[in-house]
Amino acid sequence: MAGPHPLLVLLLIVAAAVESGRATATPAGCAAPADSSSTLRVLHAFGPCSPFHSTSASWEDTVLDLLSSDDSRLLYLTSLKTARRSFVPIAPGRQLLQTPTYVVRARLGSPPQPLLLALDTSSDVAWLPCSGCSGCPSSSAAPPFDTSRSTTYRPVRCGAPPCSQVPNPSCPAGATACGFNLTYGSSSLLAGLAQDSLSLASDVVPGYTFGCIQKAAGPSVPPHGLLGLGRGPLSFLSQTKSLYASTFSYCLPSFKSLNFSGTLRLGPAGQPKTIKTTQLRSSPRRSSLYFVDLVGIRVGRKVVDIPPAAIAFDAATGAGTIFDSGTMFTRLVAPAYAALRDEFRRQVRGAGNATSLGGFDTCYQGSIAAPAITFMFAGMNMTLPADNYLIHSTAGSLTCLAMAAAPDNVNSVLNVIASMQQMNHRVLFDAASGRLGVARELCTV
Repeated sequence: MAGPHPLLVLLLIVAAAVESGRATATPAGCAAPADSSSTLRVLHAFGPCSPFHSTSASWEDTVLDLLSSDDSRLLYLTSLKTARRSFVPIAPGRQLLQTPTYVVRARLGSPPQPLLLALDTSSDVAWLPCSGCSGCPSSSAAPPFDTSRSTTYRPVRCGAPPCSQVPNPSCPAGATACGFNLTYGSSSLLAGLAQDSLSLASDVVPGYTFGCIQKAAGPSVPPHGLLGLGRGPLSFLSQTKSLYASTFSYCLPSFKSLNFSGTLRLGPAGQPKTIKTTQLRSSPRRSSLYFVDLVGIRVGRKVVDIPPAAIAFDAATGAGTIFDSGTMFTRLVAPAYAALRDEFRRQVRGAGNATSLGGFDTCYQGSIAAPAITFMFAGMNMTLPADNYLIHSTAGSLTCLAMAAAPDNVNSVLNVIASMQQMNHRVLFDAASGRLGVARELCTV
């Protein structure tokens, strides 16, 4: 009988660590430091300490499912149309609705009810399951927000300014409260627009506007909420402009991290002083997204030959390159990915012919001497350590390039710099000054 697949061995080891998180006692390494006014810890959804981990799938299946889910994420991204300091812990969390691979702890209402909110830099309106929601999954780790228990909860009335800023607002005859519906990935949500006090670390945002999910349908409905960090009028960035001056940064830990070791820094205070930056671009067609100018890709010392149109920014069509916290693996339009992949294969030719694994088409048996990969932006380069672009088994017998082309069934014009490639970097989003910065920072413990 053949032995287990080497990557499956790795997944089983991680799955065992995740399963240990189900114990009543806090697993070793999982104790989460308390939030403070300056730091919020970040946890990956698939990390061993995540309350949303799944024991029904192997690690190999989990990774391949993530890659498959990124297809839905790309579909979602291409469908989009339009001064204070606080440190919030970030941790890996289970993939929900193709977006929330990382979560932060928050509190909502009076008295405050604890929440885990997924970070999404490409969404605006925050939303979360509320009590009485039809079709929302139940989870003891993430119970719905109970509106009846909050003395500061208020529905947003029809005709109020926020009602015109949500997608597909609805105020049927006789209704006084504003509702809206949206399609997110392969799921549909019906929500009521509401306001309540939102707390992150020690900061309180009174009257924060969010969507209270009333009905949900589809395979990827979230058991907890989403914090929209996009650039639209109802995003967290816009609603807290007076507090944080439209500035935040994060460091995403490895998705195998055991605890809330990453951080979301809110506001200009405490941000890196010497970070290299590139200009943020804006597209009215996809106004929520953080566009940058990708001018080239280098593999080793070789700048690969990419057709200029494949990476050019076009405000009118919404084409170009974005940074996104909700996509797991970087996806490039076909000509750009083919150029990177072919040069990568050429430089690791000694490792044998490349094979495929699921959506990864460049995998090798045995260890390889991998060339560095550098994303070249206008005014800034981002050179990736091997851990940010290679996935390999525990024994090192299988190694895959952890990037892929945009799926064939998506008419995508977006290149997406995804969370795996951002891990253990401080990524600065300074919308007030129109810049995005990247600096190496180890936040995985």
